[in-house]
Amino acid sequence: MDPLMPTQPLFREDAYAAENPATVLESSEAGVILDSSVFYPRAGGQPGDTGTVVWDGGEMAVADTVKGPDGSALHVPAPGATVPPAGTRVAARLDWNRRHRHMRMHTTLHLLCAAMPGIYATGNQIGAEKSRLDFDLPEPPTKEWVTERLNELIAGDHPIGERWITEAELDANPGLVRTLSVQPPRGAGQIRLVRIGAEDAPVDLQPCGGTHVRRTGEIGRVEVTKMESKGKQNRRIHIVLVEEDK
Repeated sequence: MDPLMPTQPLFREDAYAAENPATVLESSEAGVILDSSVFYPRAGGQPGDTGTVVWDGGEMAVADTVKGPDGSALHVPAPGATVPPAGTRVAARLDWNRRHRHMRMHTTLHLLCAAMPGIYATGNQIGAEKSRLDFDLPEPPTKEWVTERLNELIAGDHPIGERWITEAELDANPGLVRTLSVQPPRGAGQIRLVRIGAEDAPVDLQPCGGTHVRRTGEIGRVEVTKMESKGKQNRRIHIVLVEEDK
């Protein structure tokens, strides 16, 4: 078998694309690899996307998306789901509400780094219902202070953009990396930077491969529900989205 071509990561070109046409490159009970996909494969603390893969006469529920071989995205079928054969033309459809909550949460965690400059994250987990960030932080502020500061940054409605730098440029500016547990992926020669705020005076700027909202105002209100100790200096901060009454 010829080596698989990597899946074109459409989520990186447009994080708001919820569906795309694609061709099945490989199919098995382990999962389906498409030539292009809007599905984000689990990485960097952000969960893999869920949704459906639909074709003429069939539909496969996607229970998870993980990294496959050679940079591909493996769409993992739900138990008992029928998988489409290789060569099938399909439509890949996200569970958009879940993905959008991940985007709001992910951007909030970047703002949390901005709220406490000079502090390095030691771990993170993004979820649709709640998220957490661990910090190397001997004397943390109160959860009320962090909640207020986060909502101030969100209310600023700062634009969010990206640019790419070389690995050598990152090596020359190591302070851009705000995490001790997850390092930017290397080997491709370029590193993606996600910027919150103006280019000439960013609120936050750090390497990231995940998906984000377009502006901080899109996040809505958040709340720090708990801060706990996970070691001598390691502090865990739990965050939820505060949904407004409709």
